[in-house]
Amino acid sequence: MNRRFAIIGHRAQSSGKINLNDLAGSAGRLDVLVRAVNTALFLSHGIRDDTHITLHLLGGPGPSRRVWFEGPQLRGVHPDERAIAGQVNKALREPVPAMGQFVELHSGLWHSGGEIEQTITEWKREGVRIFVLDASGIPFNPEIHNAESIGFILSDDRPFSESELQSIQSIEKISLGDTWLQGHACISILHHYLDSN
Repeated sequence: MNRRFAIIGHRAQSSGKINLNDLAGSAGRLDVLVRAVNTALFLSHGIRDDTHITLHLLGGPGPSRRVWFEGPQLRGVHPDERAIAGQVNKALREPVPAMGQFVELHSGLWHSGGEIEQTITEWKREGVRIFVLDASGIPFNPEIHNAESIGFILSDDRPFSESELQSIQSIEKISLGDTWLQGHACISILHHYLDSN
């Protein structure tokens, strides 16, 4: 099963240079996003070849940017927050590509313009079954929610904005429990469920 994750960084810097020593502050909680990348892609001794994750960097300056880590093709990225943030930093130094046009920075690392609406449109076109993680949604059951390609949308430490809620209103909401967990913890739980079925 192909797995995809999309996480929205409402304050995450979309251009310029990141201070790798202050991912939580000056980079707009980029620490939340790179932690999600680490959990989504890395195993004890390797990278998952069935998983992709797209970071949505909405905090400016300039237009929003998406950074896509393509697990099956990804090379030269190490499983620690600073190293992953360094890869994001490479993208931020480049002009934001046109919306829907992904430009490869190196093997398995791409970037593009756009926000979550664009990602949803692309996933639907590719036949991905999409879910939004929401503590008030229906309990996730991997046996029922099985599909050849499955995608999950998460927010950072802030709730979805009004425009994002409009974009996801018709997408099924699933829950991993009543407690609001951090994004990387949710990804780990989803991997466990899917690996076990």
